[in-house]
Amino acid sequence: MTTINHTGVSHTVFHLLGIPGLEDQHMWISIPFFISYVTALLGNSLLIFIILTKRSLHEPMYLFLCMLAGADIVLSTCTVPQALAVFWFHAGEISLDRCITQLFFIHSTFVSESGILLAMAFDRYIAICYPLRYTTILTNALIGKIGVTIFLRSYGTIFPLIFLLKRLTFCKGNILQNTDCKHIVLAKISCNDVRVNIWYGFFVLMSTVVLDIVLIFISYVLILRAVFHIPSQDARHKALNTCGSHVCVMLLFYGPGIFTTLAQRFGHHISPHIHVLLANVCILAPPMLNPIIYGVKTKQIREQVIHVLFTKQK
Repeated sequence: MTTINHTGVSHTVFHLLGIPGLEDQHMWISIPFFISYVTALLGNSLLIFIILTKRSLHEPMYLFLCMLAGADIVLSTCTVPQALAVFWFHAGEISLDRCITQLFFIHSTFVSESGILLAMAFDRYIAICYPLRYTTILTNALIGKIGVTIFLRSYGTIFPLIFLLKRLTFCKGNILQNTDCKHIVLAKISCNDVRVNIWYGFFVLMSTVVLDIVLIFISYVLILRAVFHIPSQDARHKALNTCGSHVCVMLLFYGPGIFTTLAQRFGHHISPHIHVLLANVCILAPPMLNPIIYGVKTKQIREQVIHVLFTKQK
């Protein structure tokens, strides 16, 4: 491996530009950011409150949904306030340690959400394929172990990134053309050989998100096979309907991410601000829309939301 000699000073403070090329539009761009953040906070907080306070919702599906709502709040809070500070106050200055901390929580929370969606697919598989054993298989103890495993996996796989970044010398510059810190974005402005960073990032992606997608796909193949063996059409429709919200949330979570990855890999002709906007859609859309999807498509949650919001006002 070739060693590169560095004569420059390693930067410890960086500057986030926001949306490159659209600096004069930052005030207008901040509006959907602010609306999505407020919606995500209120919607997910209400969802957590309802699930935790209503004993009728203390079921595996809703407990996993509670985990997802908590992860959505963390993901939004890690990113949107920093972006709004750049848009409103041009406060894009960020230290190396703070930048690494931010990207650690962004990446680990993203991996956590993927793991929770896998757990929710497992929940639907047990509910439809083994309905009589549902409560005996998915006990509160097992749900707790699954939750701990999800978060240990996410933090454990992302934690090495801290050391992979701390070893680098950032002498190419201190400008980050983004609204927040990302692993590869930060690594690319170093003067070191970052192949280890790239390959480890690829390993994390394949061993977490891609593996989760494959396992979710397998679970839904098994679910569909079981559903189409149900003789009653009404029962078949009801079984599929219980998966509707989860499928919508999965498409919302994985869809923009896959599109963004393909755009970054093959869309070299696409303007940098488009790449940044697409990356922000992956972070902004799921936390804002997840509680709306479950509120609209899940009768039990919809009834409890109406009860909480309107009954107490009478």
